[in-house]
Amino acid sequence: MGRIFSGMQPTSQLHLGNYLGALRNWVALQDSHECIFCAVDLHAITVPQDPVALRRNTREITAAYIAAGIDPERCVLFAQSGVTGHSELSWILSCHTPLGWLNRMTQFKEKAGKHRENAGLGLYAYPVLMAADILLYKATHVPVGEDQKQHLELSRDIAGAFNRAYSVECFPLPEPLILGEATRVMSLRDGTKKMSKSDSSDYSRINLTDDADTIALKVRKAKTDPEPLPETLEALETRPEADNLVTIYAALAEEGRAEILARFAGRQFSEFKNQLVDLAVARLAPMTDRMNRLMADPGEIDRILRRGAERAGEIASRHMAEVHDLVGLLRP
Repeated sequence: MGRIFSGMQPTSQLHLGNYLGALRNWVALQDSHECIFCAVDLHAITVPQDPVALRRNTREITAAYIAAGIDPERCVLFAQSGVTGHSELSWILSCHTPLGWLNRMTQFKEKAGKHRENAGLGLYAYPVLMAADILLYKATHVPVGEDQKQHLELSRDIAGAFNRAYSVECFPLPEPLILGEATRVMSLRDGTKKMSKSDSSDYSRINLTDDADTIALKVRKAKTDPEPLPETLEALETRPEADNLVTIYAALAEEGRAEILARFAGRQFSEFKNQLVDLAVARLAPMTDRMNRLMADPGEIDRILRRGAERAGEIASRHMAEVHDLVGLLRP
């Protein structure tokens, strides 16, 4: 049984893309792997955060994990900042990471924009902390989206550099897992852009906290084109908004896109959207209800996170003791 590590930033609300592209797959991985999941709050502070909102968002993302089906008894579930090994290992690994490797990371260039000189060091060094997150637990596999593959490749490079520096096989080279029909869910307003919680339009996404009426409204307002649904995948792929809605339907129904087209080819979007509304509400409304119940008891969420941090810390402390010995640091 391999070991999985993954996490999401507790920034604002999770949305349908987070669920279909990640959370739902994490739930399935519990049956085949040892799983460690966390709310990566240290990554969140690479950009300014309101402290009160960050604590609330950390609890909310934890509630979303559990509501989606992550079992904190079967998995290790915690907040990243609850285990100090993440920060410590990040520093040690940064001493083995050439600047040239970080200069190639495209996400820093995208997030820093034109004012790169004013960006914080944390944003630049973000990929090293991501590597530390994974390697701290000697994870063998990491479920990632397409936009994170470059960072995972860097994690493998850093693991290799550390192992070579000390002539050991301390860290395994983690393998990516890209799973599911909807690994990249697009905006409901623009089928060429990824669904994002940073989009200014709330109608671009379905939030996991949306109630049934809001889900229905957003699906019905989703951008489409005037043509009926096509018969073939080749025709679908030239129509980004249609492709996105069919992909969402297929993922929620746990079927392939070809099967959905066989059912709806030639029909108008109004009919298809009505069916998609019913399916989305049936799949997402129970999760929203459970999230709301969990959020009504923040003390219980905090208890789950503390217990998870204790379990994660036990693994991390063993591995950090090994790293201390290899590097030549005195153990605390």
